[in-house]
Amino acid sequence: MMKKTRVSIVSYLNSKPFLYGLQNSSVAKEIDLSLDIPSKVAAKLSFNLADVGLIPVAGLIDLDEYHVIGDYCIGSVGKVKTVVLASDVPLQQVETILMDYQSRSSVLLAKVLAKFYWKKSFIWENTCNDFQNVSIKERTAGIVIGDRVFDLENKFRYIYDLSEEWYNFTQLPFVFAVWAANKKVSETFENAFNSALSFGIKNMEAILGLEQPNYPNVDIAGYFAQNISFELDNKKRAGMKKFLELAQKLELVELQ
Repeated sequence: MMKKTRVSIVSYLNSKPFLYGLQNSSVAKEIDLSLDIPSKVAAKLSFNLADVGLIPVAGLIDLDEYHVIGDYCIGSVGKVKTVVLASDVPLQQVETILMDYQSRSSVLLAKVLAKFYWKKSFIWENTCNDFQNVSIKERTAGIVIGDRVFDLENKFRYIYDLSEEWYNFTQLPFVFAVWAANKKVSETFENAFNSALSFGIKNMEAILGLEQPNYPNVDIAGYFAQNISFELDNKKRAGMKKFLELAQKLELVELQ
C-alpha cells in the first residue's frame, strides 16, 4: 500500500475552499488529512508529524527545511476581518496586549506593527481558551484570530484589522499562511495537490451552500470576495518577504 502524505490544515472558515478541494478531488486518496489550529500545524511540520501543512508564515522560521508548494495561500489585500486587535480604548491608550495562543504569525505581525509602524511599546501577555470573552477590558487589548472574531465585531469599541494596518504601513498584501512541505515532494504530487486547491476555490458556490448554515450571521460570500485573497502572486510574495525581514529585525532587537 502506498504511504499517504500527511496534510495538516487549519479549521477556520477561510480554509474551507482548500478543505473542499482536498476532500473532493483525486488527491484525497493520497493524503491523510487532519484539522488543526495554526500553531499546531507549525508544530506538526516542525516535529515531522505532518508532511505538508497550511502553515502560518511565522512558523516557516522554525523549520530546518521547507518548500512552499502550490499557487495558493491565505492572504489579504487590506482588511482581512478575522485577524484583529480588539480593545475598549484607542490604540494610544493601550498598555497590555494579550497574544492569541492560536497563531504566532498574527502575534508577530502585531509586534512588527508596534515596533516599526505604531512605534509604541506594550506589555505582551500569553493567553489560553476563551480569553477574548473575559480578559479584554480597560487598557488591556487582545489579538484575536479566526472565526471567533465574528462574535466580537459589536462587542468592543475599537477593532484594529491587522492586515489593513500592514497594508497602510507597507502598501503590500499580507500572507497569513502558505502551503509548505518540510521535505521535497514529487512534482506529480504537487501538481495534483495544487489542482485540488484550485478545484476548491472554483467551487465557491458549493462551499457557500455548505457553510452558510454554520455561520448564519456572517456574510460568507462577502468575506471570501472582499477579505480573503487566495492567489500567491508576486505582490503577496513581496509582502511575505518584507514581513519575514522585519520579523528577523525585531527578534535581533529583542535579543539586544
